[in-house]
Amino acid sequence: MGVFVFLPLVLPLTAWPIARLAEHHLHPRAATWLLTAVAGVLAVCSTLCLALLMVVGTAQLPGNPLPDGWSDPEVREAVPYDEVAGRAAIPALLVVVASCARAAWRHHRIRLRAGQALAGLPSPSVAVLTDEDPYAYALPGRRGRVVVTTGMLALLSSRERRALFAHERAHLTGRHHRFLLAVQLAAQANPFLRPLRTAVAFTAERWADEEAAASVGSRRTVARAVGKAALVSRGAPAATLAGFADAGPVPRRVAALLRPAPSTSWWPRALTPVGMAAWGAAAGTTVSALSSANSAVTLFFILEAAAPL
Repeated sequence: MGVFVFLPLVLPLTAWPIARLAEHHLHPRAATWLLTAVAGVLAVCSTLCLALLMVVGTAQLPGNPLPDGWSDPEVREAVPYDEVAGRAAIPALLVVVASCARAAWRHHRIRLRAGQALAGLPSPSVAVLTDEDPYAYALPGRRGRVVVTTGMLALLSSRERRALFAHERAHLTGRHHRFLLAVQLAAQANPFLRPLRTAVAFTAERWADEEAAASVGSRRTVARAVGKAALVSRGAPAATLAGFADAGPVPRRVAALLRPAPSTSWWPRALTPVGMAAWGAAAGTTVSALSSANSAVTLFFILEAAAPL
């Protein structure tokens, strides 16, 4: 295994450049897919390596439930700094599992409660709540709904309301909550992936902005609606649900809408800063996958030799 078992824990750093550049140089749809895929693979690889280290650490504990052969010196020598890394991996993995479970449960609980609260409303696709507090968000589910308050609608003109509904329907159609949940879990699994979580939260909103602009036929109308809503909106009830104007880089969204529509290409040209950043992230993700696979296979054969499974 050697140091390869530690590489997936730090290789998320190779994705930081693309997390920043993709927001400005890729179409939001392409950026959302790319960053989510990179974050997901890197999170799985780093968690797998933590689990491998935990096996070695647990085998050193007295009274552990693992076979005695797994604590042999030959097994421990397979992992560098086994006494420190192996034991440190035990609480680290427990924190990762607990954090991911908490984030997933909170997402599920909020969706469930919101769905139950709106169950009695007549419209299957739009829920207009009588509330002076202005907010709007997309509630996913078998019958996805756009949730908006009368306070939000009162702030917007008729064209801006069309932009709002088109924006939220784009979130539902594109299943953006899945991207947001995936990067949320990835960031819980490895703190180095937090810049990708922030980037995807932005690109998912930009993706919906572009869909809304195409639907209403006016980028300026969408920009005005986003700007107005951002001044007063409290945002979505959870980070894994997409809102119309959540707190964040709203000025960048408005500025992007006031420029021409971005290119629809899915991959940047190689000899550009964003192209090199994309290939760097792809290389880091590939190395992470190969390192974790190599470590898993190596440890499996070592443990099989020490005590047949």
